[in-house]
Amino acid sequence: MGKREKFAALAALLATVTAGALHFADANVVLTFGTTAAALALLAVIVGDATKQLGSRLGPGATGILQSGLGNLPELFVCIFALRAGLTGVVKAALIGSILGNSLLVFGLALFLGGLKNGKQQFKSEPPKMIATLMLLAVAALMIPTLAKELHAAAESHIAVLSVFCSIILLIVMAASIYFSVKGDPSIAPQDIGSEHAPWGMPLTIGLLALSSVGAAFVSDWFVAGLQPAMKILGISETFAGLVVVAIAGNAIENLVGIQLAWRNQADYAVSVILNSSLQVALGLIPALVLLSFVIGGPVLTLVLPPLLVVAMALTAIVTAFVVYDGESIWLEGLALIGLYCIIAAAFWWG
Repeated sequence: MGKREKFAALAALLATVTAGALHFADANVVLTFGTTAAALALLAVIVGDATKQLGSRLGPGATGILQSGLGNLPELFVCIFALRAGLTGVVKAALIGSILGNSLLVFGLALFLGGLKNGKQQFKSEPPKMIATLMLLAVAALMIPTLAKELHAAAESHIAVLSVFCSIILLIVMAASIYFSVKGDPSIAPQDIGSEHAPWGMPLTIGLLALSSVGAAFVSDWFVAGLQPAMKILGISETFAGLVVVAIAGNAIENLVGIQLAWRNQADYAVSVILNSSLQVALGLIPALVLLSFVIGGPVLTLVLPPLLVVAMALTAIVTAFVVYDGESIWLEGLALIGLYCIIAAAFWWG
């Protein structure tokens, strides 16, 4: 393990223990919530590192499969507990917030900081073009149930069935994209960044992955338990909490590796890592949660979203596609993406 990984593992352990102690001691709500959010973010980093290490032993294609299946575990746990608590609004906002957080905030920071340090950055346009195209298709599929409910009265009473059908289609596309990553044209398939340090031993890799996954499950429960009281005390709306707080804690922090890659002028890898994270949420995590909501208890999750969330998601997919299609970026484009994220987040501050 490198120094960064050792520090992250130690920090995750300390944050998890502290979060548990505060939770069971009924400590200050805001302090407990902030600590559980930090623990969740750090555990997401460990899950991501262990997944990449495990995948690197099985080949680049396997890394993509494992990242799709395991990389979003912390956010998956948060959404499951939130659904069981009846917080469907938080779940929907958190899922869309993950897409916005990665595609606008994290991607914007990567382009901005990478551009400031290295000037104009160039990258192979084929992989991000494929990702951007799939994201546009995924966003279109996620928008259809909302449009059907608002514009097509005949389908309004069948929204749950339509949501399931759209989810199955998205999962099929996700499986096809994984197959393409393994068997398709290597010049187009997203690349694997490999390991920056010497490979971990297999027992260490599996052990850390198992422990961090179990820890994420417990911390997610504590996080959701403190979410409603913290929102009330801080005066944060349910939608803003999901869109910004939950999304960043459960997903975006893990993708800071993309910013590091851009800083080191590895623009090809940075773009693929960050945009793939958004694509995995749209094609994999969201439809999986729709199907899981029928069996985990609590309300059923549908793909009917607040209109402003739909518009924000569509704008994000379109703007990101424009940025990557020419195969180069400057720091100003990154700043513009950050600005758009801040504007969208501000619009949801009141609900």
